[in-house]
Amino acid sequence: MADQDGGGRQPLGPEHRGEDAPARGDHRVDIRGNASGTVIAGHHNVVIDAHGSTVNLLQPQERPEPVRRESVALLPRRQRDPVGREADLEELGATLRRHGLVQLWGPDGVGKSTLLRHAARRLDAGPDGVLFLNGAHRESEDLAQEIFEACYEAPGYAPTGPELRRLMAGVRVAVYIDDAELTPEQLRQLTDAAPDATFVLASRERTLLGESGQVELRGLSRAAGLQLLGEELGLPLPQHERAAAHALCGLSLGRPLLLLRAAGLARAGAAGELRLPRAAEIEGLLPLLFEGLDPAAVGVLRLLATLGDAELDPVHVGALCGVADPAAVCARLARLGLAEATERGFRGVADVVPEIRRWAPAIFPALFPADRLCDHFARWAALPTTTASQVADHGRALELVAELAEEQGRPDLAVRLARAVSPSLAQSLRFGVWGRLLDRGESAAQQAGDATARAYFTHEKAIRCLMTGRRVVAAVLLAEAVVLWRQLGDTEGVDAALNAQQYTPAPSVPTPEAAAPEGGGETPPGNDPDPGAAAGGDPGVTAGTDAGAAGPGTGTAPGSGPGAAAGPAGHSPSGGDAGPVPAGDGGGQPWGDPGTSPVGDAGAAHGAGTGTGAVPNAPVDPATAFAAHSSGAGAGGAAAGAGAGAVLPGALWASLLPTVIGVVVAVALGVGIYQVAASDGGSATGSASGPQDELAGVWRDEAGNVFRISGTGDGAYEVDVQATCGESATVEITGGSGSYRATMPVWDEAACGTTVGEADVTIEVASDRSSAAVQVTERSDGSWECYTCGPQNWTRLS
Repeated sequence: MADQDGGGRQPLGPEHRGEDAPARGDHRVDIRGNASGTVIAGHHNVVIDAHGSTVNLLQPQERPEPVRRESVALLPRRQRDPVGREADLEELGATLRRHGLVQLWGPDGVGKSTLLRHAARRLDAGPDGVLFLNGAHRESEDLAQEIFEACYEAPGYAPTGPELRRLMAGVRVAVYIDDAELTPEQLRQLTDAAPDATFVLASRERTLLGESGQVELRGLSRAAGLQLLGEELGLPLPQHERAAAHALCGLSLGRPLLLLRAAGLARAGAAGELRLPRAAEIEGLLPLLFEGLDPAAVGVLRLLATLGDAELDPVHVGALCGVADPAAVCARLARLGLAEATERGFRGVADVVPEIRRWAPAIFPALFPADRLCDHFARWAALPTTTASQVADHGRALELVAELAEEQGRPDLAVRLARAVSPSLAQSLRFGVWGRLLDRGESAAQQAGDATARAYFTHEKAIRCLMTGRRVVAAVLLAEAVVLWRQLGDTEGVDAALNAQQYTPAPSVPTPEAAAPEGGGETPPGNDPDPGAAAGGDPGVTAGTDAGAAGPGTGTAPGSGPGAAAGPAGHSPSGGDAGPVPAGDGGGQPWGDPGTSPVGDAGAAHGAGTGTGAVPNAPVDPATAFAAHSSGAGAGGAAAGAGAGAVLPGALWASLLPTVIGVVVAVALGVGIYQVAASDGGSATGSASGPQDELAGVWRDEAGNVFRISGTGDGAYEVDVQATCGESATVEITGGSGSYRATMPVWDEAACGTTVGEADVTIEVASDRSSAAVQVTERSDGSWECYTCGPQNWTRLS
């Protein structure tokens, strides 16, 4: 965290201080050079590169060994003691001792942030220390990573979810998080990541009903309000102003923010006497305060209003506004209640932002021009002295600047900014903010018609999915990236994408609807399918989140129903509260429940077809996967009946065997893959005819997955299965007279190479051999459970 006095901030050269701003068309940013680095996320070693990152899989003995810090002391900035909050502090401490998890809630301006900072410094710290974090626009996984980094020495490492929980077990720190505006599920995930820590979470609303201690913060008492006014004025209240002061305390409902503004507006009368605003002036306090500001303060306030609720280091304020002492100007605005001081700098106050935007046009345009903002931040991010953590700390500002550029008709500027900051955001291991900027950059690249940037953002989104354990989505994105790089003739990009593909699940074989064009492995020039717009940076919007939803302009597969593939629009892997994770696509993610999927309840990731079988270890056909992604085609996009598990490329066995969720340990079912009659030509698409073996042949399940069962010649049958980490096994099927059985191994995806149990499969073939009834039953010792076990129906194809 940056200190209030600017410690750790990087100076900017003259070219970054708003002097001699370049012309509209001159905003070039060199994204190559030293914009690179290496990080380790889960089981993957990732070389971040501004052209396109590459990935290698680490063996267990190669992974880092984090070193526990002896104590943690990440304290908030110093401030004077809050007025009239002694009882509130005592209540907060007592509630924390009883519950270990406390939600401090109340309306804006009531003083939650001030009390939370005071509590972090005054209440007893945990046995292992205390942390103060700002949760504004931070995903739960990013906050969990911050807690981990504060407690462990492990630079450039983001552990998997199970590993994080293992490392944080026994770490008894007190964690204070301001602006923790997370959903109840996100808050639970965050607190579960550090099971032995205590938490105090400040938010506007009470959301953890019945699950934690609650402290509602109300306005100050009348006596405390009068004391605060006196301290802000710097002298005892004059007798003739006491009536006005009492009225202000009542009208403000004791909210310190309004009292600070009233004190700031107090002015000397004709005889040098202080005069507080009267009741009739309360509604118009902000315009009156604006009129008393000098031009430098108005310019700073204009910048803060342009960036909304984003935090900004004073060094950027000085560079963009040409202010010699930006920290002093910002501090003066904060004392007037027009800005808020944070650990990273300053930001606008919620009700000030719209008011200054209405008031400022009378003097100058309300918003800063996007070209100036984009140029400044892109150049700053490229400085060798700018660290990855500094870029991540300004993630919200960068996101809003890119959005502003699009709104002002300059998506090309948003593209350049997003490309300039993406390598640093990746190196920061703050996957939430990185995902939002990648989404914003991809959206802008499509608007700008920038094919190179589109390939880059698609590639990096795939790498991010690998780093967070979302390998199925990564497979589809990498297939698209290969096509885009090839269309550009960029062999370096193609090689990087193909390298990463080997760590994704095996792909599905295309259905006729999603087949690649004849005669080639890539989409012909001029016929490039448009994968649709990105989610626009909203981490909670992901195609496929709602079962059966389809993105704009996308088609669903024939026969698709609830859980069908959503189209590619909004296909961000950065968000979405997902349903059951497909087999093998959860155990490796650095954060989150390994039993949740990043792409929703069911259906194909990115709209890719999943309705056909897969060949073990076969490379992805880029054109096919890209076409499927772009069109949403694929017969397997629908879940097979009520309660069916998600069916995604490379996870075809999930339709037959259950997804398993870790209860004691994080466990995910290995990706089982039926061997497909890839060489049968069109035989796998026709109906059964002619003499047939009772079980051997090509079958299709209710989800549309096509697979082959082979006879061994001794009355038995077999099918090859493979896990995402590379483990493989041949499953033997035995029986006769229409009844067959098999036992399937279950792999622990959080610890590659380890089996955790088995599942039983029974198959009853119909007398006409055209169909079969299948039942899946778990063999669990209680450490994992099957929630998708049940009946399946197969149809013979040949």
